[in-house]
This record gives sequence, structure tokens and C-alpha cells, in this order.
Amino acid sequence: MKLKRFLSYEWDAIAGILAATAALILHLLHIVDEHIILPIVLALMALLFINFMRHTRNNEHTAGQVERTQKMVSRIKASLAAPDVVLVGPRQLRTANEQFARNMRGDAILFNVCLSMYRAQPLFDILLRPVIENPEVSSIQFVLDESQQGLWQAEILPKITACDGHSKVQDPHWCALSKNISFILADTPPDGATEALLSFWGEPFMAQSTERNVPRYIFHIQAHSELLPHLVEMERNCRMHA
Repeated sequence: MKLKRFLSYEWDAIAGILAATAALILHLLHIVDEHIILPIVLALMALLFINFMRHTRNNEHTAGQVERTQKMVSRIKASLAAPDVVLVGPRQLRTANEQFARNMRGDAILFNVCLSMYRAQPLFDILLRPVIENPEVSSIQFVLDESQQGLWQAEILPKITACDGHSKVQDPHWCALSKNISFILADTPPDGATEALLSFWGEPFMAQSTERNVPRYIFHIQAHSELLPHLVEMERNCRMHA
């Protein structure tokens, strides 16, 4: 290791500095005159020029390697297809919900969500309040199973009314929903494309208890996913047959 470091020193530059120092001292002591100093100076200038040229070639070689590496990375990125669906687990669940709520734009649709998970005020504040109070969301439409009407009137609607922006929440569309699928649809930046948070009722995707059902795993459906049109069509059909 020491030998490698020793060999890495710029010995030509060190030798030039020592030679220049020795020549200067000898000239100041009047041991040598300017006729001897001049060849030394010219030799040092040539040495410095050679050193400069060597580093220039090294820099050009390094720049070429960097350029080739950048092209290779670009080709690798281009070959990687963006996922259509991202699975979000329990550890990232809250962060994913909060980020999705912040990014929502325009009209939001909450299809077949389980209202029991909003009964507890802390969960309501985490999952639903950010959507209602997001100023970029212009309207919120629930599409719910008819069996949840009592829970909506008794517990969920009062919580919604207490939020800023509650007027954007429209009256729910009540349907006979036998499906075990639930999702939230909304436009997202930067280009306003529609994305969704998809979940399924029952284990292992939802933790069930006697009091409420809480999502355990959700799927973030990306804007380019072929699944999105099917979700939009499902919601539209349920409203048409309500």
C-alpha cells in the first residue's frame, strides 16, 4: 500500500520544483549566473509542458469512459419497463395514502370503500380527511353498497361535515355491490393522468375485526396500466344500474 502511494506521486513535478529551488538558491548566492539558470528554466518549462500533455490525455480518456458509461446507463434505463402496478405493504401504507391524497386533482371517486375503517377518528384523519381538505380536489363521489347507508348517516357524514371543504363531497351513489374490490380514482400530476389505489376485501389484503376492516395491502395502479379503463368502466356500470 505504501509502495503504491509512493509510486503515485508526481515525481517529475517534484523534481522540477527541487531543481528550480536549487537554481534559485545558487543564483542568489552568486554561485551560478543567468547563463546557467536560463537552460534550467527552459528545461523546467519543457517538463511542465510534458506533464500538462500527459494529464490532458488522461482527462480525455476519462471523459471518454464517462460518456460510454452514461450511454450504457441510458440504454439500461430505456430497456426497463415501468411497472403497471406497485404493491404497497403495511410499512408503506400510511405514506402511500398520504402521498396519493396530496397528489389528487379534479374529481375523485371512492368505489366500494369499507366505511367501517373511517369510524375511528384517527383513521378518518389519516385516510379521508386529507382527501376532503385537498384544495386541488374539486369533487368527491362515493359509490357504496346499500348496506352501509346507516353507518354513513350515523358516523361518517358528521365527520365529513366537520372538515374544511366538506361541500365538495356529493351524496353517495347507493348500489347493490357484491364485489370484493375497492378503489380510489383520481387525476394526478404532472400531466393530470388518472391513477388508482386498489384494495380487496378480506384476508390477506385487509385485516378484519368485529369493529372495522383496515387495509393491509393495497395496489397503486399507475397511469399507463391497462387495468385503469376496467376500473373506470366498473364504476360507471354500477352507477348506471343503481
